[in-house]
Amino acid sequence: MELVCPAGSLPALKQAVDCGADCVYLGFRDATNARNFAGLNFDEKALSEGIGYAHDRGRKVLLALNTYPLPDAWEVWIQAVDRAACHGVDALIVADPGLMQYACDKHPGLRLHLSVQGSATNYDAINFYARHFHIARVVLPRVLSIEQVETVVNNTDVEIEVFGFGSLCVMVEGRCALSSYVTGEAPNNRGVCSPAKAVRWQPTPKGLESRLNGVLIDRYAGHEKASYPTICKGRYEVNGEDYYAIEEPASLNTLELLPRLAATGVSAIKIEGRQRSPAYTAAATRVWREALDSCLRDPAGYRVLPQWTEALARLSEGQQQTLGAYYRSWK
Repeated sequence: MELVCPAGSLPALKQAVDCGADCVYLGFRDATNARNFAGLNFDEKALSEGIGYAHDRGRKVLLALNTYPLPDAWEVWIQAVDRAACHGVDALIVADPGLMQYACDKHPGLRLHLSVQGSATNYDAINFYARHFHIARVVLPRVLSIEQVETVVNNTDVEIEVFGFGSLCVMVEGRCALSSYVTGEAPNNRGVCSPAKAVRWQPTPKGLESRLNGVLIDRYAGHEKASYPTICKGRYEVNGEDYYAIEEPASLNTLELLPRLAATGVSAIKIEGRQRSPAYTAAATRVWREALDSCLRDPAGYRVLPQWTEALARLSEGQQQTLGAYYRSWK
């Protein structure tokens, strides 16, 4: 299994490579990728340097073009495909079928991966993309149980990549409308959930308030750490109670599932977090490199070490970890 790690910047890319990533994934500095935050992502110079750094060390670079083109900005997205191909990326991570067709026609040698934003959750959908667009790998959405992942792997020849660690999303990935409901800008084609221009933190007598386009998302007491406001992970008053009514902040951690995922035939484990710091990338990559090597070396004797769990806990949302849908009881 390959270890696929996030690179929101050139320093993060170098940390990922140095700490043991097999692949890094990144995006351009525009709305063509789903982490379109100011200060993140790659311009032409940084991309060229990053690809050189990774390739010199035998690692791969995957470029995310995983948003859906706006009707009046099609040229922006297809130019991004051309730029990626020109730079020699090892694969494009795409969600929009039109972009897939363009890439197939203009750059037939360019490897394509179906993004989690494509929301392909069954093998018929995956095989459709492989048949029509030569998709080589699919990133599964974080809504499938482990048994469902096994069913998918057993019924397709396409490589399967699953998320191993990082933030969760309660929405069907690629179909979220919450941010656009409040801000008027859809993350699926603007590339960002909760755009920074709509975010405000305001001290009040009741505590520090976070707002999105004026809508109160959360209120923090003095001892609490304030997080970036997203609607799905806000605290709301429901029937007189204040709590995380939609989704409680927690990070996915599948370390204990590694032997089963390996036996299933999963091709790659993905670490979420292009929006996080280079230090996050380094710490997460180190743990997962060590764990993955241990699992592949001796699956029967593999154990999750306490220091791995402790290290990842410090990186987790809300300092909480979960297996998410992998072990859901209502499947």
